[in-house]
Amino acid sequence: MREWISGLGIKALNFFIYIGGTFNLMVSTIFQVFVLPFRKKEWVIQMYKVGVLSFPIVFLVAFFTGMVLALQSAYQLTKMNAQMYISSLVALSMLRELGPVLTALVIAGRVGASITAELGTMKVSEQIDALRTLAANPVKYLVVPRFLALCIMLPLLTAYADFVGIVGGYIIGVYKLLIGSTIYWKMTFDTLAFKDLFTGLFKSFIFAIIICIVSCYEGFITEGGAEGVGKATTRSVVISFILIIAADCLFTALFYFIFP
Repeated sequence: MREWISGLGIKALNFFIYIGGTFNLMVSTIFQVFVLPFRKKEWVIQMYKVGVLSFPIVFLVAFFTGMVLALQSAYQLTKMNAQMYISSLVALSMLRELGPVLTALVIAGRVGASITAELGTMKVSEQIDALRTLAANPVKYLVVPRFLALCIMLPLLTAYADFVGIVGGYIIGVYKLLIGSTIYWKMTFDTLAFKDLFTGLFKSFIFAIIICIVSCYEGFITEGGAEGVGKATTRSVVISFILIIAADCLFTALFYFIFP
């Protein structure tokens, strides 16, 4: 019993240490964003890695998600002769939930894992310690460019995914279910409001912060050589996934139920 309580206490202590470490890293990163020099060239490089290289996989995920969503909703709506509402369902689902969440999960798996592996390798090979000995701030040098790149590119990728998903639903609606093209687009835009777009983009901004901070923090605390890098990368992706879904639930409740 004593060992069980002791183990539970150690886990709780490690949990709060982790929360404190990630919060401290986030505050330090936001502060360093406004400290000279800005290193714009590194920002552009990271934006290319985060955004441009992610366009193909985001396109595939969003396009097929829109198609599947239209097919699944058509299965029920055709029974009620309500096929015209498929466009509204696809558009609202993509802008409010599926676009931001699926894009964030893709980026967490692709970019977040890459960030953790890169920083973790630098940590175990003592390159981060070398930066400190050269009076270079690792947060300013390594985290800030990735933070800004994610915060800029993830909302853009989300907007891109929203559009691609709607086009995927359009293809099914018009060419499979024989809904008129004009009616489809009219029902799509008549249903949408600015709030739907804003909430999706705002959530994607929060997801970008989560992905960057968790990935960089896991990289900074990596230990144990190559095996440790692998474990840190796995933890980074798993924790990012959980926090993204939890944050999505929280902000959906805030925007549509608590402060509608």
